[in-house]
Amino acid sequence: MRKLGASTFFALAAAVTLVTATACSNSSDDGSSDSAAGATVDTIFGEVSVPADPQRVVALGWSDAETALALGVQPVGTSDWLGVGGDGLGPWVDESYDTAPTMLDTYDLDVESVAALNPDLILWTRSTNDKAVYDQLSALAPTVAAPPGTDIAYGTTWDGQMQLVADALGKSDEGKQLIDDTNADFDAAVSANPEFAGKTVAVGTLYSGQLGAYVEGDTRVEFMKKLGFVNSPTIQSQAKDGSFTIDLSAENVGQLDADLTVMFPIFTTADEITNNPGIQGLPSARDGRLVVLGDQNLSNAFSSGSVQGTQYAIENAVPLFAAPLAS
Repeated sequence: MRKLGASTFFALAAAVTLVTATACSNSSDDGSSDSAAGATVDTIFGEVSVPADPQRVVALGWSDAETALALGVQPVGTSDWLGVGGDGLGPWVDESYDTAPTMLDTYDLDVESVAALNPDLILWTRSTNDKAVYDQLSALAPTVAAPPGTDIAYGTTWDGQMQLVADALGKSDEGKQLIDDTNADFDAAVSANPEFAGKTVAVGTLYSGQLGAYVEGDTRVEFMKKLGFVNSPTIQSQAKDGSFTIDLSAENVGQLDADLTVMFPIFTTADEITNNPGIQGLPSARDGRLVVLGDQNLSNAFSSGSVQGTQYAIENAVPLFAAPLAS
């Protein structure tokens, strides 16, 4: 079997995720066009022509499946990026499948398994952005990769993903409405929490004893920025081209200090964070400004970068961020 290997340590760590689509005959000026003949969408690898009314959509990218489901389209194959189990859908997703999809590997993706599903459209909008992988997928069916300007792996924003998938499926208006609804939720959260504005935040994780932090372009950091936070300059200054994380040694745990430190465990328990002397020695921890997302559903939703996960995190995580910063 041919394998598509495209993993990095923290890409793996972070991964703790149609039967019918009706094509619209409207057009938009955002780099895509829809018609009875299908849609053309712009990606980092150029324009992609998508057939009208795709019947066998395979959603391989991080949260591509739940994004398609939000638009009323049920993929026939998908990947469980967050390790939820079953059909890969967490409780933050209201939609469900009529017929369970074929579950495909995330990083060690078997091309033959994808081909066996006879896809007429492949969604790969949040991924490694590996051109070699893209070329193999696009040989099977039109493949929608990340939008132009995506500089880091897995760097497609929640709204960028929604609009790109919506355009590809001929559901641009529905996608825009879901984006507007989510932005309204953000606006309400910002209005209710003016103390967030300008505060620094460090978003980190602990994976089997290894510390890491996220940089701009990562969906979690962009979520915090949308609330008014500024990513920690100490962390951001270490960002590397194409990567959404940095590794931190135990000696450098102090770099996770900020006005607010947000951490979540991956493939371990929250106790590993709360009992870690280095983490608990942070000024933010000593002052009660460390928030540990120990609820796996919440940390997964926060990490999902989908419209549904973003809305769930606004409702359930924002109050946790607000409590230690309340004046």
